[in-house]
Amino acid sequence: MTERHWVWPEPPADERAEPLAKALKLPPLVAQILLRRNIVDEQSAFQFLHASLGELPDPRQMDGMPQATERLVLALARKEKITLFGDYDVDGVCSTSILKLFLEALGAQVDSYIPHRLNEGYGLNLGAIARIAQRGTSLLVTLDCGISAHEEVFHARKLGMDVVIVDHHVVPKALPEANVILNPLKPGCLYPDKNLCAAGLSFALCMALRKHVREAGWFSSGGEPHLKSFLDLVALATIADVVPLKGVNRILVRHGLEELSRSKRYGICALKEVSALSDKALTAGRVAFQLAPRINAAGRLDDADLGIRLLCSKNPSEAQRLARLLDEANNERRAIEQAVEEEARALAEAKMTRKPKALVLAKEGWHAGVIGIVASRLVDTYHRPVVMLALNEGVGKGSARSVEGLHLFETLSRCAELFERFGGHHHAAGVTLQEKYLLDFEQKFEALAEECLSEEALIPRCRIDLSLALKQLNEELVNAIALLAPFGAGNPEPVLAVTDIRATPHIVRTAKAAHLKLKLLDAPHMDVIGFNMAEALPTPENLPAPRGTTNVDIAFCAEMSTWNGRTTTCLKLRAVRPTKAQAT
Repeated sequence: MTERHWVWPEPPADERAEPLAKALKLPPLVAQILLRRNIVDEQSAFQFLHASLGELPDPRQMDGMPQATERLVLALARKEKITLFGDYDVDGVCSTSILKLFLEALGAQVDSYIPHRLNEGYGLNLGAIARIAQRGTSLLVTLDCGISAHEEVFHARKLGMDVVIVDHHVVPKALPEANVILNPLKPGCLYPDKNLCAAGLSFALCMALRKHVREAGWFSSGGEPHLKSFLDLVALATIADVVPLKGVNRILVRHGLEELSRSKRYGICALKEVSALSDKALTAGRVAFQLAPRINAAGRLDDADLGIRLLCSKNPSEAQRLARLLDEANNERRAIEQAVEEEARALAEAKMTRKPKALVLAKEGWHAGVIGIVASRLVDTYHRPVVMLALNEGVGKGSARSVEGLHLFETLSRCAELFERFGGHHHAAGVTLQEKYLLDFEQKFEALAEECLSEEALIPRCRIDLSLALKQLNEELVNAIALLAPFGAGNPEPVLAVTDIRATPHIVRTAKAAHLKLKLLDAPHMDVIGFNMAEALPTPENLPAPRGTTNVDIAFCAEMSTWNGRTTTCLKLRAVRPTKAQAT
């Protein structure tokens, strides 16, 4: 197991923490966490903690929003055929479902189209555009794609369709000639938050459209759609797309998790049932690791339209059937993913003998739908950028994941001449290239990584939010830390650290992994577990101390856990090491 570099927080700003804690009625230690996250005054802290829907910006500030709503209103008035073209991941499926359900509530004639990942690939394609035009579509709205689709948008316009692009990906220097483009990353766009996923943009479009038609008197006789009910889908997508959970996203997810927990939507209820979450309050973690993978599974293996049908279902029996299909697809995805991961790790180990600062792995027969997940796991293991390519008939379709210090999209842009297509974000991207250029790409990508990444950047870090004494760790503190949720990208779960404590390690083995459990001699009532961390400490029989005990430093996230009516403090280890004074 790779040893992590522990990054300790700056000394506490007690002169600011005490008054902030008093104003917010929080423990001073939690105020210190807020200060270290640059939440430094009472007003910003209050807004962060309460994240009111009333603080959402006016969506009409977004460049192109007035034009987008006017075009949709025109389509409604003319009873035009509208087709929503979404991506096959959770964000694409949810953003498409949100707009489809909302437009249908306004009486629109709406169709949806999700490309097949393996047969069509990501984004707009000419074949799909021809089929959509043949269906009589006059307005095409792309969701979570389209920002780089110059040829495809041109072709759609040539076939007589107007095109509205709703996308959050990096904006190219030259934009497609669409009628309207909604993307807060566009130069000059005044919308204050640049981090929305496509579902967040879809929700903003619904907000603006509802306001537009409300002011035109559409709801004078009632029937106004209730936008808050769509926040379950917004939260699902925002968490799954790993965008920063701060600003607008924090507001949407905080209220969206409440909607997910009490949702009456047939598809969500069925999805929670197959995920064994029906009777549980939903956290960002449960959404990310249990709900989202099932929506993703259909798009990864077969047809993401299953997800649209589930989320838009008006029939509980149909929703249950579709949820079971997604659950089966997810189980199949796991088996395929495990096989690909084993092969990828073998290739990675062979390449690591020369210690490159990036890994490019490719193999014939890999399933293109799972390589992104595997690439993320390899980044966690080797702490360097990873590009995985599934080769098929001379073409490689790849997914890339990165580490802090290397911007993937910018780096891949410097290899653009080698690709048929590429796109993505800071930490994740996708590429397609001819196999004959694979070696050239590997050499150039490794050289760019060598240029961008220092040796220090390749050392995994454990960033500590708060160092405290074990006696300070109580239920009040843990519950107060929980108020900082939802946790995720941009607002990670706080990591606490306690040093030089006496503990007895135990190894818990399962069929697939070995976990580390610690019994703290000064806090035996606490549950301490490190998943897949069995190798982090010597086993008890190899410890020289009496009764197999040792002094350790632990970094962990803390939560209150209830089981069989008993509530305990549970510490989830992020890192553990022998106390240095003892080790020397």
